[in-house]
Amino acid sequence: MKVHAGLKGLLLATLLLGSAAQAGVWPERPITLVVPYSAGGSTDATGRLVAEQLSKNLGQPVVVENRAGAGSNIGSSYVAHAAPDGYTLLLAASTIATNVSLYKDMGFDLRKDLVPVSQVARIPNVLVVNKGFPAKTLPEFVSYVHEKEGPVYYGSAGNGSSQHLSGALFNSMDGGAMVQVPYKGGAPANTDLLAGQIQAVFAPLVEVLPYIDSNKLLALGVTTKERSARLPDVPAIAEALPGYEIALWNGIFAPAGTPQAVVEKIASAVHKITQDEAVRKIFADQGTIPVGSSPDEFQTFLASEIDKWGQLVKLSGASIN
Repeated sequence: MKVHAGLKGLLLATLLLGSAAQAGVWPERPITLVVPYSAGGSTDATGRLVAEQLSKNLGQPVVVENRAGAGSNIGSSYVAHAAPDGYTLLLAASTIATNVSLYKDMGFDLRKDLVPVSQVARIPNVLVVNKGFPAKTLPEFVSYVHEKEGPVYYGSAGNGSSQHLSGALFNSMDGGAMVQVPYKGGAPANTDLLAGQIQAVFAPLVEVLPYIDSNKLLALGVTTKERSARLPDVPAIAEALPGYEIALWNGIFAPAGTPQAVVEKIASAVHKITQDEAVRKIFADQGTIPVGSSPDEFQTFLASEIDKWGQLVKLSGASIN
């Protein structure tokens, strides 16, 4: 019996050593980075940039897989239920925190089924109006909405989207009565704004920069508490409405149970990417602010974001069954 017990102990030790060795050489095969949106959008573009840079840093191909639908819940749920081995990752946007309050059932539990690895970047929204709108500056817009000189219809990518919640917060703080016009995505909202069918959109900056740069839309204010380096002459909305702040973000998540050593290795690679001068130049051109946080920092940030977006969802009255 003693010999048998000794053999069992030796076998267990061998298995543990083997597992440790495998963790030490991760990754040994290609990694899938799930983007829970359609190809061609701003999150997809960031995902492909991150995947390319992760491939260089980790020494294995990182392949982007688009799994769109249900406000990003389909792709996020897929990763939440994937094997926790570090080979299936998620690039989520701030929508994932909003969805906790917006949806009755996301198909997974964000707090339990996914592990925050690293926040990649922060993105402001920007209040843009069509060229024919009477208000040409942020103070003029604030006064116009507050004094209800006329109906202001603002477009959004749908109920509970960042465009919707940005407008709802503005309405609440300004005492205005802007009317949301929901679309099936930000692109059709921007198209109708250009055509003069609606008057304003609180759009993710990266989505409307070409229209701002070509003078087809007028930027009145950014939703972050500080001005954007990409549009230094455009004020922060907080300069007219103190305390106003909405910032979008994206970040890497892994399935719960992923070895901590693997999580730390991915986070270190993301941090390195956000410090790369070429990547920072691309982000700067888009008005995006690189972050590259640690898992603990991202965990703390996520908890505050779930609470913040939950309050905004409640304020807007939005819900999706």
